[in-house]
Amino acid sequence: MMSLSNPSLGHVVKQQFVYKLKAYQQAFISLVIVQGIAILFSIGGVGMMGSGSQSINISVKYYSADIVVVFTLLWGFITAINLTTKAYRYDDFAFVTNRISSNLSNILFLLTGSVIGGVTAMLSASLLKIIMVYVLNYQFVAPLSTMGVPVEFMLGILTTCLYLFLFCALGYFVGMLVQIHKLFIVILPAVLLGGAFGKEKLFIKLLGILFTESSLSIFIVKIIVAIALLFYSSVILSNRMEVRS
Repeated sequence: MMSLSNPSLGHVVKQQFVYKLKAYQQAFISLVIVQGIAILFSIGGVGMMGSGSQSINISVKYYSADIVVVFTLLWGFITAINLTTKAYRYDDFAFVTNRISSNLSNILFLLTGSVIGGVTAMLSASLLKIIMVYVLNYQFVAPLSTMGVPVEFMLGILTTCLYLFLFCALGYFVGMLVQIHKLFIVILPAVLLGGAFGKEKLFIKLLGILFTESSLSIFIVKIIVAIALLFYSSVILSNRMEVRS
């Protein structure tokens, strides 16, 4: 006696998500490499000041995770684009799948990567300071621990994870556009440059709306809305593709 079972959407998404965590380990390896390179770039400091007299010279350098965060944002953007390519999309055909489950599992994968990347990027500040003190024998005036103020540290992790997930959503949207038509490889940079350096500077104004919010709650709402719109648009675009295009 044969029986047919229709797996639920949640079950299929879970299967694909777990599979992608195992199959796409190279993405997390590349994250470690990228953040390691960023730490090397950060050794010179993100800013400095100095003063002196005839008998003494003082040089002060500032260290933070800013460069690591920027590199991590680029990693998220590129990783999201890679998930939209044919090689990655064809992996989903190993499962009973559809566009929705494939996109949802990709979004969960990018969310996981954003949390891991955001946390490690913030922790890299402490690692950088340890390297400067115990390897290069620098003298620190500020506390060594990034976690000296727990509330600020947790807020830093939250905002970094949100920014990283936003860049993942943007990369996923850009990747879908390019998969729809290769002409977008030329169009998108042109639109970006026009929006950044044109008369109206719309791209700069948009970044100002997203990144210069003083209220934490409003900032979180703005970022979540932007992420939701980008992923929703990506899902709509993916439905226009052929089954194995």
